[in-house]
Amino acid sequence: MPRRYINPFTDFGFKKIFGTEENKDLLIDFLESLLPEKGKIKTLNFLKTENLGNTLKDRKAIFDLYCENDKGEKYIVELQKARQLYFKDRSLYYATFPLQEQATMDFTFDDTHPTQYIHDVQLIEKHTGKVFNEKLRFIEMPKFEKKEKELKNHLDKWLYVLKNLTKLDQMLSKVKERVFAKLFHTAEIANYSPKERAAYMQSEKIRSRLEKCFGNNSSRRYGKRNSKRS
Repeated sequence: MPRRYINPFTDFGFKKIFGTEENKDLLIDFLESLLPEKGKIKTLNFLKTENLGNTLKDRKAIFDLYCENDKGEKYIVELQKARQLYFKDRSLYYATFPLQEQATMDFTFDDTHPTQYIHDVQLIEKHTGKVFNEKLRFIEMPKFEKKEKELKNHLDKWLYVLKNLTKLDQMLSKVKERVFAKLFHTAEIANYSPKERAAYMQSEKIRSRLEKCFGNNSSRRYGKRNSKRS
């Protein structure tokens, strides 16, 4: 049976769900679930990703969103498909930008904690032991293994839907909130024009090639970074 919903871990799928003006409320809801300590986001504007200086060849990523909220805080929302030799180094390089970084990985980079799928990363001053920077958050999607009946909060629902969307044939009874109703409508392939379907199929081919080249040991990287521009 053909899939009813797009794969959110493709370039097309990720951008369709999170990277359009009409679906900006989906991205805001996801970020608020991922960063509850930051409070409500009133507005979010998309910025040019060219300023990030990254290429698909360099990082095997799928798509970047570069955003700014009403407080002047910046977000990078990045989908990382394949394990990289210098992944952690590149993440620290990102931390030098005056922005707030979210990263989601479709591979695992920390095998020492097989059930820990959210990582808050901090830089610590070596001699004093004081935290120098606490602005990176990563989500390893392969490690998120909760079943529908085990979902306890809004972030659980987001991660479950993103991970299992292509396996579903209808909206789940456990996620009846309006934001998810919009997500399922956005992701339904039957609603697309022939041109959009062709673009999605091409995106799926690219994802398949990445999996063949780098393996399917992936987690999406949602690195978190929280800072106002000085």
